[in-house]
Amino acid sequence: MALLGVALVVPGSLAAQDSTSRAVVQPLPSPEVQRLNRALMELARRPERLSALLEAGDASLEVGDFDAAIGFYGRAADVAPSDPRVSLGLGRGYLRSGRPLEAIPMFNAAQSGGTPARDLLSDQALAFDLIGDQSSAQAAYARAIELNPDDAEARRRLGLSQAISGNQAGFMGTLAPLIEGGDAGAIRARAFGLAILGQQERAEAIVNASMPRDLAARINPYLAYMPRLTAAQQAAAANLGIFPRAADIGREDPRLARFAREGAAGSRLEPAGEPLGTRPAQTVQAAPAAPAQTVQREVAQAAPPPAPRVADAFADLGTGAMPDTSASGDVVDIASIDVPREAAPAPEPAPPAHPQRIWVQLATGREVNALKFDWRRFARQAPELLRDFKPHTTPWGQANRLLAGPLTNRDAARELVNALAEKGIDTFAYTSPEGTEIQELK
Repeated sequence: MALLGVALVVPGSLAAQDSTSRAVVQPLPSPEVQRLNRALMELARRPERLSALLEAGDASLEVGDFDAAIGFYGRAADVAPSDPRVSLGLGRGYLRSGRPLEAIPMFNAAQSGGTPARDLLSDQALAFDLIGDQSSAQAAYARAIELNPDDAEARRRLGLSQAISGNQAGFMGTLAPLIEGGDAGAIRARAFGLAILGQQERAEAIVNASMPRDLAARINPYLAYMPRLTAAQQAAAANLGIFPRAADIGREDPRLARFAREGAAGSRLEPAGEPLGTRPAQTVQAAPAAPAQTVQREVAQAAPPPAPRVADAFADLGTGAMPDTSASGDVVDIASIDVPREAAPAPEPAPPAHPQRIWVQLATGREVNALKFDWRRFARQAPELLRDFKPHTTPWGQANRLLAGPLTNRDAARELVNALAEKGIDTFAYTSPEGTEIQELK
């Protein structure tokens, strides 16, 4: 793809008295980052403007910074707590972070506030999948597709949900039209669904036929573990690329089981009409969202990419013709591809070198040395709050995060965020993903 950019004219060497100029092409940020930058500039002028906070939250979701998105929506909730757009945004932020217990009540609130069903059903259904309630999830997906027949994402998610519940015929039938149309996401879903159903050879055949050899070799061990995961873990891995820690493989989270059992997933799927399902709705108190960070000078210049996920490896599959295979009718069944390969036991996933931890983000900047100055400034401004912490940094796109911590839990982080806000320092809580390296700033 051609790189868009802005040409800058740089004078030649004065020593050589060269009057020529040369053009330097600087790449522009992605449309998503440009959208975020516009929202941040508006927030710099009007920090409490609801539309800008919502826009910043939506843009943060697009660039994959879910903690920042939740922060912006949290600030929006302070401005307009009953606005259904705020509840919908928080629900989506929690969902994509793999936190369905917090997402479901937010979707319920958005629904009760008047959000059209077609705008939230697919996400609400995925939240049900993430707590292991495939029955409610599939009913919601079906309704989403009924309201919007062109919703390919809902069809892919429905197919995966059917595979999780053991409905192979439904899984294959749901994805077939998308596969025929060359939908790359459906190819990814087919591979994960077959792995969930225990058909590793067919799943690996799709990967091996569709991806470079080195990338396929990294993906296949994950597919081999899919049958060992719980239903909720399978949904998180296949849809979000979130795999459990090695010690948690196959272990049911008691909170998810209790949440589904008590009927929270039986909440109404539309603002009006009969409930979809038979279980009574239950009010669930969501965890309060952390406040968003205010605009910092470096953020507008950063181009943060989404955090790498296993599922993303399938996202860029081309739409070219797949290898010819035998199939019934006129449909090419790519799952029947038989690719020769050496049989080898799947290795145990290596434990991450860096655990998931909770921090408070103070600032961002391109230059690490400049962040040292920022830390000293914050330490002078709030010495009693920061004296027990050391500064840390971690890359964020082309910039770096300045972090204080780690903290013991989210409540402690929230208390620190609120205390710093009283000192005039706007921050937000940040959870470093498992495997993300955090370095002490010395």
